[in-house]
Amino acid sequence: MMKLSYILSNQTNPYRNLALEEYLLWNVEKNECILYLWQNRHTVVIGINQNPWKECHVKELEQDNGFLARRMSGGGAVFHDLGNLNFTFLIREENNDVGRQLDVIVRAVSKFGIYAEKSGRNDILTDGKKFSGNAFYNSRGHCYHHGTILVDVDMSNLSLYLNVSSAKLQSKGVDSVRSRVINLKELAPDITIGSLQDALVEAFGDVYGGTPQLLPDERLNPDEVGEMEKKYASWDWRLGRRLPFTAEYSNRFAWGDLTLQLCVESGMIQDAIAYSDGMDTNFIKKMGSALKGTAFSSSEIKNRLLKLSESEPVDDTMLSDIINFVEENNF
Repeated sequence: MMKLSYILSNQTNPYRNLALEEYLLWNVEKNECILYLWQNRHTVVIGINQNPWKECHVKELEQDNGFLARRMSGGGAVFHDLGNLNFTFLIREENNDVGRQLDVIVRAVSKFGIYAEKSGRNDILTDGKKFSGNAFYNSRGHCYHHGTILVDVDMSNLSLYLNVSSAKLQSKGVDSVRSRVINLKELAPDITIGSLQDALVEAFGDVYGGTPQLLPDERLNPDEVGEMEKKYASWDWRLGRRLPFTAEYSNRFAWGDLTLQLCVESGMIQDAIAYSDGMDTNFIKKMGSALKGTAFSSSEIKNRLLKLSESEPVDDTMLSDIINFVEENNF
């Protein structure tokens, strides 16, 4: 029987919450699954490889005393307010079961009379509309699966702060970001954040066949969490560097978008950076450094990326798409 633990965050600062999430990731025990429930106030969270300046209206968010945060997982930008509940499953790789973890969410909302279904790998829908988006992280045998649950989010802020590309919306066959999402409160007026938290903990036990226990305070090290919080709040982590690029190329693929920025001088790539909302993060993250010092030509860029794929495993379809993208742009 797997050990089931849960923890409820008692504050709404995104940097503290993301720090606690990472701390739990590295400290989850063997044969244990931790369910972590948390909320962020007035926050845009972007994926590990996303360009904040392109995904979010940073100036408007900061003017409204909002937070821009970056998580360790891939995927796209999301808006959090106190009408949204975040969940994270933290587990060792050998026990990681995304389907089972998604079943916890589906079972929890069913307790409010809401029929939900999994769509693809990272969405949960009801009535054909999305109320939960999910993302994943796996490193050194430790995994997390986290996501949002829209309960009573102020939908007007989605279009106010998020800059969702028209290509992404067209690929999903919708007209706007607001048209494809739904608050659970529209379907179950009596649902609250508190009642949903209770339902999730209960469903966690139902699906895994055990009794979840509140994670004791002594399992947490406040000093370590505090150091991680400094990272998540830092300019370098959240906003990184803005490349003074001389060339930019973008495309939308089935697995996500890709933007490649290059600083080229005298026919050589002096600097490079790749942005993407794809779920396969490591290859994208290392593309920029792999291309530095390369001749600005399709064949040289292709060779560097193929060499990178030998040391950094990448999905075959994703690699093929990127190589074709390079060749089609005739660098």
